[in-house]
Amino acid sequence: MKPNFIQKVTNWGNFPVIEKEMRSEDSFKKIKEFVLSHNEIIARGNGRCYGDASLGETIFSTKKLNKFISFDRLNGIIECESGVLLSDVLEISVPQGYFLYVTPGTKFISVGGAIASDVHGKNHHAEGCFSEYVTEFKLMTEDGNIITCSREENSDKFWATIGGMGLTGIILTVKFKLKNIQSAYIRQESIKAENLDEIFRLFEESENWTYTVAWIDCLQKGKNLGRSILMRGEHAFQHELPQNLARQPLRLKKKLQPTVPFYFPGFVLNALTVKIFNLLYYKKQTKKEVKSFIDYETFFYPLDAINDWNKIYGKSGFIQYQMVIPKEAGKEGMKQILETIAASGNGSFLAVLKLFGKNNPEAYNSFPFEGYTLALDFKVNSKLKKLVDKLDDIVQQFGGRIYLTKDSMSRSSLTNYLKNIQSSKFVSLQHKRIINNNS
Repeated sequence: MKPNFIQKVTNWGNFPVIEKEMRSEDSFKKIKEFVLSHNEIIARGNGRCYGDASLGETIFSTKKLNKFISFDRLNGIIECESGVLLSDVLEISVPQGYFLYVTPGTKFISVGGAIASDVHGKNHHAEGCFSEYVTEFKLMTEDGNIITCSREENSDKFWATIGGMGLTGIILTVKFKLKNIQSAYIRQESIKAENLDEIFRLFEESENWTYTVAWIDCLQKGKNLGRSILMRGEHAFQHELPQNLARQPLRLKKKLQPTVPFYFPGFVLNALTVKIFNLLYYKKQTKKEVKSFIDYETFFYPLDAINDWNKIYGKSGFIQYQMVIPKEAGKEGMKQILETIAASGNGSFLAVLKLFGKNNPEAYNSFPFEGYTLALDFKVNSKLKKLVDKLDDIVQQFGGRIYLTKDSMSRSSLTNYLKNIQSSKFVSLQHKRIINNNS
């Protein structure tokens, strides 16, 4: 065994920062040795989750598990190691006419992380979570054994691992399905909404669209509360595209990718600058409705266009707070959430509203259920914990739920797997915080 490697580790929000042992191996034999020689481990993918998930006393990084095993181009089935990124999958699959069935707002997450968080996208109401398209995976358990998990084989471990935040072991390889596409472009309609009533009506009218998402101005009050822009989209067919795009429908031009070179000073992001940004974002679309064709990267991954964009929040970091409110109480719940945020002055630089459909009941650890979900980025400051506590109270009042992949501060993150945490070797700081908050 190599000597312990202690280093500073943090996730994408740069909060919290810990100094712990982190190791990475590409040999299953060495991974087994590592697992058997430690009493407390958590697996970590690419570190692109926002909160304290995948941080622990001892961390196993899957970054070296980055190989493709097979690609069945006839049936659109990929098998790869768990450290492969969604960006790697897209790079080889899109030119072949395939796309991910479900993708979150960044392509720089690992396939293993997509299972551990059971990620969702802009199409949950239509196509569910990532787990719907996973056929099987290989899992190393705490005794070092490798088991195959599927709906038919070791199904208890299969469903416990889906959305289980790394509690059941280290995912080694994954086999999952892709969807057919004719182009790398999305046919998009962008519609402005003046308030919460209008955006909820637009979501209801757009339920037959595959992809729907809304940017929302969380600092508005009164008659403008919930002012937003809905983006809805479908994968474009080749015959729909303008001639200049139809020539090579599955190829995208290389783009310049700027990088944020340093951490912004703490004073840059404040209530005034966030308010100005939100105003400009809303006003840049001058028409009520705009129809266009945009490439999939712009539609699904707008923030990935800027390297190290998390540095904009400064060295203190930021959190993303995401909750879901049941559909029947969605409007009133979101109204109280937005009023609380506006009153606090802790504006979110980015606020995203989506509609969830019914979730697979077998995926009992998954975050989504039928309702409305709001994701908000908040810069870490001395007043933030008080705001999070207030938001937690509202979520609990309306029977909602917090997304563990984003959470690093909430006190109400009870999930179905809480009762099993004490008996697992695979424990994170997040798991311990949940136990402490609910003991």
